[in-house]
Amino acid sequence: MLNLAPLWISLRIAAIATIVTFFIGIAAAHLMHHYRGRWRSLLDSILLAPMVLPPTVLGFLLLIFLGKNGPLGVLFTNLGISVVFTWYAAVITATVVALPLMYKTTLGAFEQIDSNLQQAARTLGASELIVFWRITLPLALPSLIAGATLAFARALGEFGATLMLAGNIPGRTQTLPMAIYFAVEGGDFREAAVWTGVILTVALGGLVLVNRWQPRPGNRVKRRENGWKLRDRDAGGADLKETPVSYPLMPRSTHLSADLPTLSVNLTKHLPNFTLDVAFSTNEQPLGLLGASGSGKSLILRCLAGIETPDAGRIVLNGRVLFDSEQGINVPICDRKIGILFQNYALFPHLTIAQNVAFGLHRQLSADQMQTIVTEQLAAVHLESLAERYPHELSGGQQQRVALARALASQPEVLLLDEPFSALDTHLRDQIERQLIDRLQSYQGITVLVTHNLEEAYRVCHQLLVLNSGNAIAHGPKHHIFERPHSLRVAQLTGCKNFSPAMAHGTHQVEARHWQCILQTIEPLPSNLSQIGIRAHQIDFLGQGCDGGLGNGQVQDQSLPASVVNSFPCWLAATSETPHRMTLYLKLHRPPTNERDYHLQAEVFKEKWALLKDQPLPWTVHLEPLRLILLADS
Repeated sequence: MLNLAPLWISLRIAAIATIVTFFIGIAAAHLMHHYRGRWRSLLDSILLAPMVLPPTVLGFLLLIFLGKNGPLGVLFTNLGISVVFTWYAAVITATVVALPLMYKTTLGAFEQIDSNLQQAARTLGASELIVFWRITLPLALPSLIAGATLAFARALGEFGATLMLAGNIPGRTQTLPMAIYFAVEGGDFREAAVWTGVILTVALGGLVLVNRWQPRPGNRVKRRENGWKLRDRDAGGADLKETPVSYPLMPRSTHLSADLPTLSVNLTKHLPNFTLDVAFSTNEQPLGLLGASGSGKSLILRCLAGIETPDAGRIVLNGRVLFDSEQGINVPICDRKIGILFQNYALFPHLTIAQNVAFGLHRQLSADQMQTIVTEQLAAVHLESLAERYPHELSGGQQQRVALARALASQPEVLLLDEPFSALDTHLRDQIERQLIDRLQSYQGITVLVTHNLEEAYRVCHQLLVLNSGNAIAHGPKHHIFERPHSLRVAQLTGCKNFSPAMAHGTHQVEARHWQCILQTIEPLPSNLSQIGIRAHQIDFLGQGCDGGLGNGQVQDQSLPASVVNSFPCWLAATSETPHRMTLYLKLHRPPTNERDYHLQAEVFKEKWALLKDQPLPWTVHLEPLRLILLADS
């Protein structure tokens, strides 16, 4: 009769080793995921070494350490514990050989989690423990189960190191691999075949079950969060199409200052490509951070939220110091009371919409209070009927609205918007943008919007901060920055396309050298004038016999009097078409030699283009003196 002792011993050792490996592997992976010190490569290699070392080498090393004369063996001997040739020696070897599989699988899972999800949880007030328990572990759960299964299979099949450290003692340390080996040595191939079939069945069966178990967000069981669950107000489900919504007024947060909210920022952050060095302050009027890609816009938001730590500077919010490099103050992310809307919205995929919105609510609130707040927030964005759905079941616009509701549910003192419309199509972007503007009108905190879209910044924000290579080159009301940029770079970043080196001729007359013309100005010329410019949409066209009436891009049907200043003949060099506008490339004074031979770009609506294109060349272009941009050396 077949002795089943090797099976029970193997299962017990593999199970214990898997449990130990599970917790040690998660802890090691979590530490290594955050550790970026100089010893990272060495530590990672040590943790993975048992996976590549020959079993006899590993067994010999364990024997040296745990033997009677080994450093750990002496300690155990003094405690009256003998490790070698015991069943727990087999557990130790199984744990050591299985650990690399659990560690590497878990580390890979942690590294694949979108860091924005964890950062979003922190900005919603979650501590590191809560982030790990409620975000990191659930998202990594499939990989953790896979790693534990691999570790169990590896522990079940361990032979060489176990034989050297635990020996082959029937009924005590003889595992299935040793039973197979010694059965073959004794010529009992039937017993070896039976044990081989058993170990294959157990190991491969576990792997097959893990491969078949691939949980999808839509198939997860919907769980209650904090003991409550929102009622679906539309039992029949909801139509996922986007519909315009209006937002109710949001009451002032209990922690917002009774005075006008203020944010004062002065920070420096050194990066390999450039140094972010900015200083500004703002109040409750939305502030737009405008600049080219890589100018430091998003980095400022990350420093404000605490995701990035400045090298020097000071951040003060409503009189509360969030960061001060000189005093050593750096308030944790979870305590800054700053909400952030990421570009990809960073909704937690394993939580329902209601659970996402409730995530940042204070744990001391009752279940009824939390449900009331979540219901109000979802009703504000007209998504209460989708409360029990998961993020992947929503459209992009709906996800954006959920992310906004989640950010505002905890009533932050500052709302940071990082390119919130970049993932939306043009039609949906317009709808969501208008809804956001309505929402911000009732929000009593400070709003900071990051964008590189000029029109978006102009529509949403009252104040602008223009950035260039990490430096603030303009800060003030949007009308002033767009109409009177004080430098060439500010004019370029705000959309001006026509520039020419300029030379002053008196106090109100300037020579545009590239345009080869003399222009009259209304404003006195600055002493250090260097460039003159005009925006493409502010160039006018005049017909023959004009009486002096001017219109943006309009064609006048009258003769041109000599008194109209800054008017010049022009020829069309090339055109560029968009759905609603035409860009005209114009050569002044003489016909162009090719399509690249031009002085100015003018933009007109297609209705005006339909009238203008039939006019005989040359046309007459007029550069209104009030529209001229005078730029001085910085």
